[in-house]
Amino acid sequence: MKSFSLFKKDWQSELRTRYAVNALAMFILVTISVIMFSIAGEKISEYLTGGLFWVVIFFSAMSGLSRAFVSEEERGTTLVLQLIASPSTIFSGKLIFNLILVFIMNIAITILFSMLFESFIIKSASVFLLALIFGNIGIAIASTIIAAIISKASSKGTLYPVLSFPILLPLILTLLELTKFSMDGKSINQSIIELSVLICYDVIMGTASYLLFDFIWKD
Repeated sequence: MKSFSLFKKDWQSELRTRYAVNALAMFILVTISVIMFSIAGEKISEYLTGGLFWVVIFFSAMSGLSRAFVSEEERGTTLVLQLIASPSTIFSGKLIFNLILVFIMNIAITILFSMLFESFIIKSASVFLLALIFGNIGIAIASTIIAAIISKASSKGTLYPVLSFPILLPLILTLLELTKFSMDGKSINQSIIELSVLICYDVIMGTASYLLFDFIWKD
């Protein structure tokens, strides 16, 4: 219940400031516009479009999800949260907030890519949908724990992408492979290994994040 209250507080704060939403929206629009101008109407391959799709998602996450805990440090509310809630409760509230943002962001990117890129053709919707769901969960979990780590550092802006790249790289590579499979029309049974890797990544990252957050938050 406290986790939902914390999520509600962050969501209401976001509705007032619109920092993360504006950052995500502007980055998505600018990046896709640059890609469109770069290809200048030329036809690009399906696999390249799939790669660009996840590149846009990765860098959009870097621009909009980094302030989950930084905002608490800036407002001086960290100590209050430490007193009124357990570390797992705080992490859960922040994770729910980032999950909502990631799903909104990726649904918008998927719609834009489907409308603007003719070669972005998904033949196996089930594989792509599972990849998108579990990929969103992995991105949200990793982004939340990284945001907690950098909130204690002095150079917050530069540290976030530096830490994010090696942590999210295995996830992005798996998602790229699953996107290729969905474009080739492969079934879930044919993609079971990659889907298993994706689920294992989410479980491992989630477990490690909850175990480590207690030490990070009380540092």
